[in-house]
Parts: sequence; C-alpha cells; structure tokens
Amino acid sequence: MEIDFSKSPDGLIPAIIQDVQTRNVLMLGYMNAQAWAETQASGKITFFSRSKNRLWTKGEESGNYLSLVHFSVDCDRDTLLIQAEPAGPTCHTGTDTCWSTANDPGTLFLDQLSQVIDHRLNSPESTSSYVRSLHQSGIHKVAQKVGEEAVELVIESMRDEPELFLGEAADLLFHYLVLLQSKGHSLEKVIEVLRQRHQSRS
Repeated sequence: MEIDFSKSPDGLIPAIIQDVQTRNVLMLGYMNAQAWAETQASGKITFFSRSKNRLWTKGEESGNYLSLVHFSVDCDRDTLLIQAEPAGPTCHTGTDTCWSTANDPGTLFLDQLSQVIDHRLNSPESTSSYVRSLHQSGIHKVAQKVGEEAVELVIESMRDEPELFLGEAADLLFHYLVLLQSKGHSLEKVIEVLRQRHQSRS
C-alpha cells in the first residue's frame, strides 16, 4: 500500500517507531516523501526535522541508529508503523524510549524461545538437538522430564539459594514449553485459557 503524503499540507506524515523484538513503542517522528525514500535506501530511520528544517537520520550524532526491519501503512495511508532495531537508547535524553520507559522485552522472550523449540522439533537439520532428541524419546519421556524438574524446583524452594531456585524455575519452564509443543499446543493457548478464566470471574 502506497503512502499518501498529500493528505498533509506540509507533506509530513507521522511515523511510529516500534522495537521489532520487544514491540515497545520507542518514539514518534515525521517523514516526508524524501525522508521515507532515504529510510528505505539506507536502511536507517530518517525523519524530516521540523526544528532543523532538514532530513535527520536518527543517531547521526549519537550513533544510536534505528535500523529498518519492517513497516506497515495504516488504512488511511497517512501513518507509518515502523518496526526497527535500535542500536542504543532512542531518546536524546538517554532513555530507551521518548516516554522515559524501559525497553524491556518482558515475557516476549518466551515467544522467541517457543519459536526456537518449534524449529528444533520440526527441522530436519536439528538431528543433534537436545529438544529433538527428547521429543523423539516419546511423550512419556518429555512428561517425565517435566516432573523431574518440578520436583527439583520444589526442593530448591525450601532452601535459601535464590540463584539455584531461579535456575530450576528456568529449567521447568523450558521443559514445560517443550511438553506443550510436543502435544501440539502453544503458550498462547494456555494464556487464552487463563484469560477466559479471569474474565469469567471478574
């Protein structure tokens, strides 16, 4: 879908910048046709600076560039949503975002980990993978491993060793994700069950 820069008298459209990994909104800038062309040509997010009255590549002074990964145009063709990879803090004040919020991936890493597990389970190239080996041992072996990790986590919960406890928690969570995918399910389905339970009780 082509962008309609003519909708604005000054030829500028808003460009919302989102971290491609964390999906957090980093900043809002404005682009004209020339800035958008430069962004696509260079791969670095370039705006039209209203204060400088010229094209301005984010990071040209600080080195904290925003690298273009993906973009989409809204239904009115006058706003861009750009997914980018930041090289450092986005805001000129030194914060991760222009809203002074941390660009924290939160639980989104679990989505990435789930994708890795799915690849290991289904890719012919992953013959030496631990995940694939465990899966090929049968669902009973996967379930048994989850049970073992759960017991180890319970044991560690009785001790005052935070690092060991967190390590066992991570092991359990990892093998739980393997079990989910071995059964043909996803973490999203579990989250949906929790969401429905919450809605029915609220």
